[in-house]
Amino acid sequence: MTMTPNNLDGHDVRHRSPQERAALGKAARAAAPRSGHAEFAPGPDRPDPLKIIEKQSASRLHDLVPIRYGRMSESPFRFYRGAAAIMASDLAGTPTTGLRTQLCGDAHMLNFRLLASPERRLMFDINDFDETLPGPWEWDVKRLAASLVIAGRANGFSTKQRAAIVRATVKSYRDSMRTFAGLGNLAVWYAQFDVARVRDRFGPDLSARGRERWSQAVTKARSHDTLQVFDKLTHEVDGRRRITPDPPLITPLEDLLPNGRRGDLEKEIRRLIERYGQTLPSDRRYLLEQYRVADMARKVVGVGSVGTRCWIVLLLGKDDEDPLFLQAKEADESVLAPHVGASTYRTQGERVVAGQRLMQATSDIFLGWERVEGIDGRRRDFYVRQLRDWKWVATAEDMVPRGMRTFGALCGATLARAHARSGDRIAIAAYLGAGDSFDRALTTFAEQYADQNERDHQSLVTAIAKGRLPSEAA
Repeated sequence: MTMTPNNLDGHDVRHRSPQERAALGKAARAAAPRSGHAEFAPGPDRPDPLKIIEKQSASRLHDLVPIRYGRMSESPFRFYRGAAAIMASDLAGTPTTGLRTQLCGDAHMLNFRLLASPERRLMFDINDFDETLPGPWEWDVKRLAASLVIAGRANGFSTKQRAAIVRATVKSYRDSMRTFAGLGNLAVWYAQFDVARVRDRFGPDLSARGRERWSQAVTKARSHDTLQVFDKLTHEVDGRRRITPDPPLITPLEDLLPNGRRGDLEKEIRRLIERYGQTLPSDRRYLLEQYRVADMARKVVGVGSVGTRCWIVLLLGKDDEDPLFLQAKEADESVLAPHVGASTYRTQGERVVAGQRLMQATSDIFLGWERVEGIDGRRRDFYVRQLRDWKWVATAEDMVPRGMRTFGALCGATLARAHARSGDRIAIAAYLGAGDSFDRALTTFAEQYADQNERDHQSLVTAIAKGRLPSEAA
């Protein structure tokens, strides 16, 4: 997955002149006109979307798959959050410029959020990299744009209001990319959106109520730390801190497996935590080694991720009131891989971590990976990070049009910064240009894809009603 900025013929462009790189971007308009991105017209040979998600479910924990379908059936927006594989298949048939960046792979609006930097500063950034791979930069922008339309429809926004949201988002991406194209490499690498910069740049676009809600979100994010999750997810048993059961969402090992198998699984998870530390920088490995494993449990996470193996591990440091919660999440092949090529990394966990470190302005100090040989009888890849550390995610249902327009613009600028670190920002900026042709095209695309998403969601609801797919609320 080593990222090399390239042009249409795949040649490295990092050492070409800015003029040559800009010429490459403008030349890409011939292969993929900006107005052509408006098109989404799948043919009769479009793969069955339900078969795509069923194929994903085949390798997952079978007792959790009904929860995945149940969550996806709740609304078109929830379906969309779990349907990255379906959209990747659809995007593979759309026009591309041939310019590649490191992709998030699932850049919907709720995968942008507040999180902590190692320096204990609150940042806004992308926070989900399960599907990350190099690929066409347009795909991330299209997934973000469509998510805003789908969320806007759920909130009852008009067609005009939704169009304004998408136009603002894509314009912000385009303007930001053009700004990054004019900066030096180090300036791009150091660029970040801390809460002060977000307030100064985007706060004026919010109403007084919107600014108040942003301030509340910042305060709430800072309260979501290790001690808060320690109080929320643990209780004392015979003088020891244990993870509190909340089945099927949180299930301690003793409630999951009989004694013999439980011991084997506990040993594998302990080994995972011990060995994953070797993927951390030496100073952070030293910090990790000061903690001891106290308890562990299986946790259900997200929408699209439901059914993947995910463990939360409680570690204790100085004493029993000095906690560290880690999350070890299974990393499978990216949904992009069938369409852009497989990862070049040895493990899928390393693919996720490398993509995250490349795209994020700053990453969790405990972010690392490991391959485990014996969980559920086969080799599995995991990545590890803190369970919660100053995180806050927006609630789409609470947004008004003006707030979603500003939030979309913030997401667009953040995505441009992530793409500018790994792709040819000069060529992409030249392709986009100063006009709004691409913005208008994506406004049309996002509405058309929202229509398709609604049809796919209804197919899932019908399949559940007919008993083809199991469903469980949780």
